[in-house]
Amino acid sequence: MPFPQGLLLCLGLVLMTVGVILALCTGLTHQTIPLFELGLFLGLGGAGLVVTGLCVAMKNLQVAVPGHFLLHPRTGTRFSPHQALAIQRRLDRIRREMSADSVSRPEPEPSLPSTPPPWDMEPPPSYDTVMKSQEHAPQL
Repeated sequence: MPFPQGLLLCLGLVLMTVGVILALCTGLTHQTIPLFELGLFLGLGGAGLVVTGLCVAMKNLQVAVPGHFLLHPRTGTRFSPHQALAIQRRLDRIRREMSADSVSRPEPEPSLPSTPPPWDMEPPPSYDTVMKSQEHAPQL
């Protein structure tokens, strides 16, 4: 642990301990209110220093701890400059290809003829014909 973080944590723990002991001792004996307030002030100040030290330690933490996004390095720092340049060139090429495709005109569909083509099939059988053929068909 680097010096400033360790100093903040140790000083915070000492102040918090002294403040809690001072507040409890003077609060239980009902002696003087200024000493009780001093104890509360020292305890809260120590707690603040401990929280600040933990925040500084977490900010400088470089180990990727799985399961929490705040502890991972930012996405922009994962690629070397050579890799970033290669990726940027590839993305630029893909963008150019996409814009060239969107500019090209779609081929017009052929227009439909004004009259339908002649009917080559025979008309379907009538309803009576179908019903009569089903009456004579063997039942399964």
